[in-house]
Amino acid sequence: MSLHENLLGGPAPTLLPDDPGPRVELADGADAYDVVRRYPVSSRAWAQLADQAWSDGRVMESYAFARVGYHRGLDALRRNGWKGYGPVPWSHEPNQGFLRCLFALQRAAAAINEVDEAQRCAEFLVDCDPVADAGIRG
Repeated sequence: MSLHENLLGGPAPTLLPDDPGPRVELADGADAYDVVRRYPVSSRAWAQLADQAWSDGRVMESYAFARVGYHRGLDALRRNGWKGYGPVPWSHEPNQGFLRCLFALQRAAAAINEVDEAQRCAEFLVDCDPVADAGIRG
């Protein structure tokens, strides 16, 4: 079965277009702050900032970075035909920035006792792709 085939009759998966600028720069080791300055709509770059802040114990900054990247990702999904529901597959690499932001937002929300938001984010991540969490955690 292909990513585009849906036997249940629901919406087709949303596949974001590749954004090679931030992808290449981050892979080459560019500073995520600089990448965000050059590509402020890149969920991938915001996810990198959220993960770095989390690793450094800066939970509130991680939360803020993840929230920005999440909203940038929602904008991108809508521009690409997403109607507020339906699959956003982790296996499609350009979707991973948004999904990483959603995961980071859930993680940081739980850490600051935003229980309802953490639960909504966890459910949304599973709704997007049930294997995304495992993919993010590696």
